[in-house]
Amino acid sequence: MAQLLHTMLRVGNLERSIEFYTKILGMKLLRQSENSEYKYTLAFVGFDEESTGSAVIELTYNWGTESYDHGNAFGHIAIGEEDIYARCEAIAAAGGKVIRPAGPVAGGATEIAFVEDPDGYKIEFIQMSSAEKGLG
Repeated sequence: MAQLLHTMLRVGNLERSIEFYTKILGMKLLRQSENSEYKYTLAFVGFDEESTGSAVIELTYNWGTESYDHGNAFGHIAIGEEDIYARCEAIAAAGGKVIRPAGPVAGGATEIAFVEDPDGYKIEFIQMSSAEKGLG
């Protein structure tokens, strides 16, 4: 059966991004590789390895590129969480940026929150008790 392996994000400062995803979001640095010929470094972060069925995030640093135009097509990455309220408090206490506090979605009962990584990518947290029901 096919499996979603990872989502790739281009980042402007690899160390800063690794610190955010590991120390603030609680993921693990799974592996890292450097390609000096083509001048890029990859770091894979996640809550577990792809071999367990878990999807991960590939952070790509193209040497010398400090920022990217995100355009208007990409929306966010979603993460299921047992307690999004406590998670947002912990993220804020660790210096993370909570851009939409935890609470019900507009016009519905699903509880969500949004944070932003150092490069401006949005990460949605969805209360696990309603994650599979869809928004509403």
